[in-house]
Amino acid sequence: MAKQFNKLNATHVDRLTAILDSERVLLKKDKLVEFGHDETEDLIFPPEVVVLPENTSEVSSILKYCDENSIPVTPSGAQTGLSGGALPVHGGVALSLRRMNKIVEIDEKNHQVFVEPGVITQELQEAVEAKGLYYAPDPASRGSCFIGGNIAENSGGPRAVKYGVTKDWVLNLTVVLPSGEVIETGANTLKNSTGYNLTQLLVGSEGTLGVVTQITLKLIPKPSISLLMLAPFFEASKACEAVAAVFRAGVIPSAMEFMERDAIALAAKYVDDPGVHLNTDHEAHLLIEVDGNNADYLMAECEQVMSVLDQFDVGEVLFAESSAQKNALWALRRKVGEAVKAESTYKEEDTVVPRFHLPELLATVKSLGNEFGFRSICYGHAGDGNLHINILKDELSDDYWNDKLPQIIRQIFEKTISLGGTISGEHGIGWVQKGYMDLKFSKTELDLMRAIKGVFDPNGILNPGKIFP
Repeated sequence: MAKQFNKLNATHVDRLTAILDSERVLLKKDKLVEFGHDETEDLIFPPEVVVLPENTSEVSSILKYCDENSIPVTPSGAQTGLSGGALPVHGGVALSLRRMNKIVEIDEKNHQVFVEPGVITQELQEAVEAKGLYYAPDPASRGSCFIGGNIAENSGGPRAVKYGVTKDWVLNLTVVLPSGEVIETGANTLKNSTGYNLTQLLVGSEGTLGVVTQITLKLIPKPSISLLMLAPFFEASKACEAVAAVFRAGVIPSAMEFMERDAIALAAKYVDDPGVHLNTDHEAHLLIEVDGNNADYLMAECEQVMSVLDQFDVGEVLFAESSAQKNALWALRRKVGEAVKAESTYKEEDTVVPRFHLPELLATVKSLGNEFGFRSICYGHAGDGNLHINILKDELSDDYWNDKLPQIIRQIFEKTISLGGTISGEHGIGWVQKGYMDLKFSKTELDLMRAIKGVFDPNGILNPGKIFP
């Protein structure tokens, strides 16, 4: 039976206003609509109220009151998510962390940074880079997404292939439980073998277990040199095959991105000219970056990459000759998702397989497209085996979209799992993917996850309706 929550009433609003102030308790319809959606398709679930705390104590008081009064609470960040993780599907309170946006301290001696969840990821990166340090996870929305949301979804991005995803950089979290209790999950140390690893449990938990209010991240010295190339392939399958071949040759790129030709063509409308010549004979491109501190060594790595690419019948490879051209090429890649969304109503699946199996996954998607008459545009973090599959509605009927498409997606996921993969690499499960969790997990495994949720959130108020089918 579904959990029954209380509707918000005037007494609840008065109490929330007493915890904060009237300016930080939002009730107007336009604000409720604003906080009722993210970047997931066209879904809108307005909350009944939006609250904007500014510190851990206020978050604690809000959660404690809502827990005692059976009011659902949905943590909200920059609302850039792609799985509906921040949608207030049961109404209640949208707990916005926008005002908790301080970089508390950059500890240059220990290569750590202490940060609040509402800091924009790119601003964090630029702040530490000014100190000669580096925070590598860089999702496509890094210019607008919050570090707290990155933690909720365990975000990755292009440079995860060499440097890992968000979880690999998190040392410690300050977390408010639904009861209002405040805990620390880890320690501000590089090693920690003390009890269960609550930090890693919270990273990727999609705001269902607690609300993160401060984060300790590790940093490394920033690489001083990067080289970037764009390689066109006459066959998309060969681009996918080349990915694993580069790694087998002993090169670990700092980024390796796959883009079908249509993905680049759409994105090119939204960026300055990066100097890319789109040949109609080229089905896909790989964007490949190497980085480090020794120019001669990096040039040797590029030569190794080129020797691999030569085995796959590539067109003329473009080497970025300036920082401006590098930035333009990266802007092209980062705009792909937005460009596809502008093209048509779409469904985006965030599949990931061992990189050697990328060609087979791509072939499955295209084969299903031919069989069932849909158009797909694929791109993603090929070095990780992470393929973003965008299925476009175009002229498909609503009945097809609502009834047939979920069956097709299930087939894609079944193939993904049979290849040793999983149904989300970095976007999370949230609201839209929870109906497919049975493909990846047994009843026992799902029951274990539900039991963990019950320990942290016995009254089920925190981000209800997410992850579990």
